[in-house]
Amino acid sequence: MKIVTWNVNSIKVRTPHVRRFLDRVQPDILCLQELKGLEFPHEAFEGYRIHAIGQKAYNGVAILSKFPFEVIHPRLAGEDTDEHARYLEIEVEGVRLINIYLPNGNPWPGEKFDYKMRWMDRLYSRLKDLREQEIPFVITGDFNVIPEGRDCWDPELWENDALYRIETRAKFRALLNLGLTDAFRVFNQQDGQYTFWDYQAGRWQKDHGIRIDHFLTSPPVTDRLISCTIDKEPRGEDNPSDHTPVILTIA
Repeated sequence: MKIVTWNVNSIKVRTPHVRRFLDRVQPDILCLQELKGLEFPHEAFEGYRIHAIGQKAYNGVAILSKFPFEVIHPRLAGEDTDEHARYLEIEVEGVRLINIYLPNGNPWPGEKFDYKMRWMDRLYSRLKDLREQEIPFVITGDFNVIPEGRDCWDPELWENDALYRIETRAKFRALLNLGLTDAFRVFNQQDGQYTFWDYQAGRWQKDHGIRIDHFLTSPPVTDRLISCTIDKEPRGEDNPSDHTPVILTIA
Protein backbone atom coordinates (compact mmCIF):
# COMPACT_ATOMS: atom_id res chain seq x y z
CA MET A 1 0.00 0.00 0.00
CA LYS A 2 1.46 3.32 -1.10
CA ILE A 3 0.51 6.33 1.08
CA VAL A 4 1.51 9.92 0.29
CA THR A 5 1.49 13.08 2.37
CA TRP A 6 1.60 16.52 0.76
CA ASN A 7 0.95 20.05 1.96
CA VAL A 8 -0.38 21.53 -1.28
CA ASN A 9 -0.71 25.14 -0.06
CA SER A 10 -4.16 25.66 -1.70
CA ILE A 11 -5.95 22.82 -3.47
CA LYS A 12 -7.67 25.35 -5.74
CA VAL A 13 -4.33 26.55 -7.07
CA ARG A 14 -2.59 23.20 -7.00
CA THR A 15 -5.24 20.83 -8.43
CA PRO A 16 -3.31 20.40 -11.73
CA HIS A 17 -0.13 19.65 -9.78
CA VAL A 18 -1.89 17.01 -7.69
CA ARG A 19 -3.51 15.46 -10.75
CA ARG A 20 -0.14 15.15 -12.53
CA PHE A 21 1.39 13.62 -9.42
CA LEU A 22 -1.39 11.04 -9.11
CA ASP A 23 -1.05 10.06 -12.75
CA ARG A 24 2.70 9.63 -12.39
CA VAL A 25 2.98 7.95 -8.96
CA GLN A 26 -0.39 6.15 -8.66
CA PRO A 27 -0.61 6.14 -4.84
CA ASP A 28 -3.32 4.18 -3.07
CA ILE A 29 -3.90 6.94 -0.53
CA LEU A 30 -3.11 10.65 -0.60
CA CYS A 31 -3.18 12.83 2.52
CA LEU A 32 -3.36 16.55 1.77
CA GLN A 33 -2.91 19.53 4.05
CA GLU A 34 -3.44 23.29 3.85
CA LEU A 35 -6.38 23.13 1.46
CA LYS A 36 -7.19 26.81 2.15
CA GLY A 37 -10.89 26.67 1.35
CA LEU A 38 -14.29 25.20 2.11
CA GLU A 39 -14.79 23.58 -1.30
CA PHE A 40 -12.88 20.54 -2.54
CA PRO A 41 -12.70 19.72 -6.30
CA HIS A 42 -13.98 16.14 -6.05
CA GLU A 43 -14.63 15.95 -9.78
CA ALA A 44 -10.91 16.28 -10.54
CA PHE A 45 -10.02 13.06 -8.73
CA GLU A 46 -12.11 10.30 -10.24
CA GLY A 47 -11.28 6.87 -8.85
CA TYR A 48 -10.62 8.10 -5.32
CA ARG A 49 -12.94 8.13 -2.33
CA ILE A 50 -12.52 11.52 -0.70
CA HIS A 51 -13.16 13.05 2.69
CA ALA A 52 -12.15 16.70 3.07
CA ILE A 53 -12.43 19.03 6.04
CA GLY A 54 -12.13 22.60 4.85
CA GLN A 55 -11.84 26.01 6.42
CA LYS A 56 -12.26 29.38 4.74
CA ALA A 57 -8.88 30.69 3.52
CA TYR A 58 -6.82 28.65 6.01
CA ASN A 59 -5.81 25.14 7.08
CA GLY A 60 -7.86 22.16 5.82
CA VAL A 61 -7.04 18.45 5.46
CA ALA A 62 -8.24 15.74 3.09
CA ILE A 63 -7.72 12.03 2.45
CA LEU A 64 -8.12 10.49 -1.00
CA SER A 65 -8.22 6.69 -1.06
CA LYS A 66 -8.67 3.94 -3.63
CA PHE A 67 -9.86 1.73 -0.74
CA PRO A 68 -13.11 2.11 1.19
CA PHE A 69 -12.59 3.74 4.57
CA GLU A 70 -14.47 4.83 7.67
CA VAL A 71 -14.06 8.26 9.21
CA ILE A 72 -13.30 7.81 12.92
CA HIS A 73 -12.61 11.38 14.06
CA PRO A 74 -12.85 14.61 12.00
CA ARG A 75 -11.17 16.70 14.69
CA LEU A 76 -8.68 16.37 17.53
CA ALA A 77 -10.32 16.12 20.93
CA GLY A 78 -9.34 18.10 23.97
CA GLU A 79 -10.19 21.72 23.22
CA ASP A 80 -13.82 22.38 22.38
CA THR A 81 -13.22 25.95 21.20
CA ASP A 82 -10.66 24.87 18.59
CA GLU A 83 -12.40 25.02 15.21
CA HIS A 84 -9.29 24.78 13.03
CA ALA A 85 -9.45 22.11 10.29
CA ARG A 86 -6.25 20.28 11.17
CA TYR A 87 -7.05 16.63 11.92
CA LEU A 88 -8.66 13.67 10.16
CA GLU A 89 -8.55 10.08 11.42
CA ILE A 90 -9.83 7.14 9.36
CA GLU A 91 -9.80 3.34 9.40
CA VAL A 92 -8.58 1.85 6.12
CA GLU A 93 -7.43 -1.68 5.28
CA GLY A 94 -7.10 -2.59 8.95
CA VAL A 95 -4.92 0.41 9.79
CA ARG A 96 -5.82 3.65 11.53
CA LEU A 97 -4.56 6.53 9.37
CA ILE A 98 -4.27 10.05 10.80
CA ASN A 99 -3.66 13.12 8.65
CA ILE A 100 -2.60 16.29 10.49
CA TYR A 101 -1.69 19.89 9.83
CA LEU A 102 0.03 20.75 13.08
CA PRO A 103 0.05 24.46 14.01
CA ASN A 104 3.05 26.50 12.90
CA GLY A 105 3.34 28.28 16.25
CA ASN A 106 5.14 31.44 15.18
CA PRO A 107 5.90 33.93 16.49
CA TRP A 108 7.66 32.64 19.59
CA PRO A 109 6.90 33.50 22.31
CA GLY A 110 3.19 34.17 22.03
CA GLU A 111 -0.36 32.81 21.92
CA LYS A 112 0.22 30.95 18.65
CA PHE A 113 3.14 29.07 20.17
CA ASP A 114 1.11 28.29 23.27
CA TYR A 115 -1.65 26.91 21.00
CA LYS A 116 0.91 24.72 19.24
CA MET A 117 2.10 23.33 22.57
CA ARG A 118 -1.48 22.54 23.66
CA TRP A 119 -2.22 20.93 20.28
CA MET A 120 0.82 18.69 20.57
CA ASP A 121 -0.23 17.67 24.07
CA ARG A 122 -3.68 16.77 22.77
CA LEU A 123 -2.11 14.78 19.95
CA TYR A 124 0.10 12.92 22.42
CA SER A 125 -2.99 11.95 24.43
CA ARG A 126 -4.74 10.60 21.33
CA LEU A 127 -1.77 8.57 20.15
CA LYS A 128 -1.18 7.25 23.66
CA ASP A 129 -4.76 5.98 23.68
CA LEU A 130 -4.24 4.22 20.35
CA ARG A 131 -1.06 2.59 21.61
CA GLU A 132 -2.76 1.41 24.80
CA GLN A 133 -5.58 -0.06 22.72
CA GLU A 134 -2.98 -1.77 20.49
CA ILE A 135 -4.51 -0.24 17.36
CA PRO A 136 -1.98 -0.20 14.49
CA PHE A 137 -1.69 3.29 13.04
CA VAL A 138 0.15 5.68 10.78
CA ILE A 139 0.17 9.40 11.50
CA THR A 140 1.31 11.70 8.74
CA GLY A 141 1.13 15.26 7.52
CA ASP A 142 2.77 18.63 7.94
CA PHE A 143 4.03 18.48 11.53
CA ASN A 144 5.70 21.90 11.41
CA VAL A 145 8.50 20.28 13.42
CA ILE A 146 12.19 20.12 12.49
CA PRO A 147 13.21 17.05 14.52
CA GLU A 148 17.01 17.47 14.45
CA GLY A 149 19.73 19.79 13.23
CA ARG A 150 20.36 17.59 10.23
CA ASP A 151 16.77 18.22 9.12
CA CYS A 152 17.54 21.91 8.54
CA TRP A 153 19.97 23.69 6.23
CA ASP A 154 21.10 26.09 9.00
CA PRO A 155 20.10 25.09 12.54
CA GLU A 156 21.42 28.29 14.13
CA LEU A 157 19.09 30.34 11.94
CA TRP A 158 16.09 28.38 13.27
CA GLU A 159 16.97 28.25 16.98
CA ASN A 160 14.16 30.58 18.07
CA ASP A 161 11.66 29.54 15.42
CA ALA A 162 8.60 27.64 16.66
CA LEU A 163 9.41 24.77 14.28
CA TYR A 164 12.77 24.12 15.96
CA ARG A 165 12.36 25.44 19.49
CA ILE A 166 13.57 22.97 22.11
CA GLU A 167 10.02 22.74 23.51
CA THR A 168 8.70 21.70 20.08
CA ARG A 169 11.37 19.07 19.57
CA ALA A 170 10.81 17.70 23.06
CA LYS A 171 7.11 17.16 22.38
CA PHE A 172 7.95 15.47 19.06
CA ARG A 173 10.36 13.15 20.88
CA ALA A 174 7.60 12.36 23.34
CA LEU A 175 5.54 11.06 20.41
CA LEU A 176 8.45 8.87 19.33
CA ASN A 177 8.83 7.65 22.90
CA LEU A 178 5.37 6.11 22.65
CA GLY A 179 7.13 3.53 20.49
CA LEU A 180 6.64 5.27 17.18
CA THR A 181 9.13 5.30 14.31
CA ASP A 182 10.10 8.14 12.00
CA ALA A 183 9.68 6.06 8.84
CA PHE A 184 11.91 8.20 6.64
CA ARG A 185 14.87 7.70 8.96
CA VAL A 186 14.54 3.92 8.76
CA PHE A 187 15.74 4.12 5.17
CA ASN A 188 17.77 7.33 4.99
CA GLN A 189 20.27 8.63 7.54
CA GLN A 190 21.79 11.35 5.35
CA ASP A 191 21.78 15.00 6.34
CA GLY A 192 20.15 17.59 4.11
CA GLN A 193 16.97 15.71 3.14
CA TYR A 194 14.15 18.27 3.01
CA THR A 195 10.42 18.50 2.29
CA PHE A 196 9.94 22.30 2.40
CA TRP A 197 11.73 25.20 0.73
CA ASP A 198 10.52 28.77 1.28
CA TYR A 199 9.56 30.81 -1.77
CA GLN A 200 11.87 33.64 -0.67
CA ALA A 201 15.59 34.21 -1.22
CA GLY A 202 16.04 31.41 -3.75
CA ARG A 203 15.74 28.76 -1.07
CA TRP A 204 14.73 26.04 -3.54
CA GLN A 205 17.52 26.84 -5.98
CA LYS A 206 20.08 26.82 -3.13
CA ASP A 207 18.56 23.72 -1.51
CA HIS A 208 18.06 25.66 1.73
CA GLY A 209 15.23 23.54 3.06
CA ILE A 210 13.81 21.87 6.13
CA ARG A 211 12.20 18.48 6.79
CA ILE A 212 8.83 19.03 8.47
CA ASP A 213 6.52 16.54 6.69
CA HIS A 214 6.66 13.16 8.38
CA PHE A 215 5.33 9.63 8.69
CA LEU A 216 5.29 8.13 12.18
CA THR A 217 4.31 4.48 12.47
CA SER A 218 3.27 2.28 15.39
CA PRO A 219 5.19 -1.02 15.84
CA PRO A 220 2.82 -3.29 13.86
CA VAL A 221 3.06 -0.92 10.87
CA THR A 222 6.80 -0.38 11.32
CA ASP A 223 7.25 -4.11 10.85
CA ARG A 224 5.59 -3.76 7.43
CA LEU A 225 7.68 -0.87 6.10
CA ILE A 226 9.05 -1.25 2.58
CA SER A 227 10.22 2.28 1.76
CA CYS A 228 9.81 5.97 2.57
CA THR A 229 11.05 8.56 0.10
CA ILE A 230 10.85 12.28 -0.65
CA ASP A 231 9.66 13.11 -4.17
CA LYS A 232 11.20 16.50 -5.07
CA GLU A 233 9.82 16.65 -8.62
CA PRO A 234 6.63 18.64 -7.82
CA ARG A 235 8.61 21.37 -6.02
CA GLY A 236 10.47 22.07 -9.27
CA GLU A 237 7.31 22.64 -11.33
CA ASP A 238 5.88 26.03 -12.24
CA ASN A 239 3.87 27.70 -9.47
CA PRO A 240 4.49 24.83 -7.01
CA SER A 241 3.59 24.32 -3.39
CA ASP A 242 6.47 25.17 -1.07
CA HIS A 243 6.25 21.57 0.20
CA THR A 244 6.92 18.39 -1.76
CA PRO A 245 5.34 14.91 -1.32
CA VAL A 246 6.65 12.14 0.91
CA ILE A 247 5.80 8.57 -0.12
CA LEU A 248 5.44 5.65 2.31
CA THR A 249 5.08 2.06 1.10
CA ILE A 250 4.01 -0.71 3.49
CA ALA A 251 3.38 -4.39 2.92
